[in-house]
Amino acid sequence: MSTLYLNIGSNSGDRRAFIVRAVAALPCALKPCFAAMRVSTEVESEPWGYESAARFINVGVKIELHHCGVWTAAELERLLSVLKELERSISAMPHRDAGGGYSDRELDIDIIALDDVRYKSESLEIPHPHMAARRFVLAPMAELAPEWRHPATMLTAAEMLCQDYSR
Repeated sequence: MSTLYLNIGSNSGDRRAFIVRAVAALPCALKPCFAAMRVSTEVESEPWGYESAARFINVGVKIELHHCGVWTAAELERLLSVLKELERSISAMPHRDAGGGYSDRELDIDIIALDDVRYKSESLEIPHPHMAARRFVLAPMAELAPEWRHPATMLTAAEMLCQDYSR
């Protein structure tokens, strides 16, 4: 078994409805590996990395997957592809503006962590490189997985929150 941690957010349109649709679609999208899932309480926050009056709602999702052995690069990239396909199937709204900066979005699904995997490519970094700076990621992670430790720093999400890296 493996444990995947996602963060799902929205700050445009019917925010809760977009998140509910994404969470409901995860078991089917992750077949045949999907085993079980827990969803955190929601966190509301200001946008991170850009200015907007539209506040985000985020939830963390802890997913148990049937997977044995070491995750290969191909499997990790495929996982990202599946989640991005799911995201686009619910909302085609882009995440970036014409200049390449962040913009408001109906749905954003991020891989935060996967077991103690450390992986980096052009398209994906696990654990998420900005998790320690995002309270809206750390609070759900601390709720869902108080025992999880960042494989590089060995800090739990609660310890990262206490160190006030988050904004």
